[in-house]
Amino acid sequence: MKASEIKKGTVVEYNGKVWQVREVERSAPTARGGNVTFRFALYAVPGGQKYDLSLRAEDELKETELTRRPASYSYNDGDAFVFMDVEDYTQYILGREVIGDAAGFISDGLEGCQVQLIDGVPVGLQLPPTVALTVVDTAPELKGATATKRPKPARLNTGLEIPVPEYIRVGERILVSTLTGEFSGRA
Repeated sequence: MKASEIKKGTVVEYNGKVWQVREVERSAPTARGGNVTFRFALYAVPGGQKYDLSLRAEDELKETELTRRPASYSYNDGDAFVFMDVEDYTQYILGREVIGDAAGFISDGLEGCQVQLIDGVPVGLQLPPTVALTVVDTAPELKGATATKRPKPARLNTGLEIPVPEYIRVGERILVSTLTGEFSGRA
């Protein structure tokens, strides 16, 4: 497919590897006769390493068929994460190299995930936009400091550490954005 037709989320093949397009930026030169270029932020499937690619509008990339299956997190098996297909109960085993930084968002009973498959082999994981996690360690709330909006660090049940508002206490369930890794509210 032509570079000008590629959208966010498309899975393409480039240099013998499979990549998912996460960002597309179009730039048109102001000088006459200049070519429109497209800049893509590609992430390797599996692995997640980033690659920036610039192409002219008429350049081509080969689209790859990626299947997405709805799944929920079941359990850890050593360093692997086991997800179960919510429709046909197939188990997908994803290694830590496939999960990458998403491991900090995965906790017991996590639903709304999508396992990404190429030719039936799990190669990636798409998380829901927000997940509910439990605060296991944070500083106590300072009395009389409610007018300030200073965040404090908090460690969550998955080992992830994020800044949270001062009023959040140990044991509370909070929502965390899987896109930004930031506090999104109470669960």
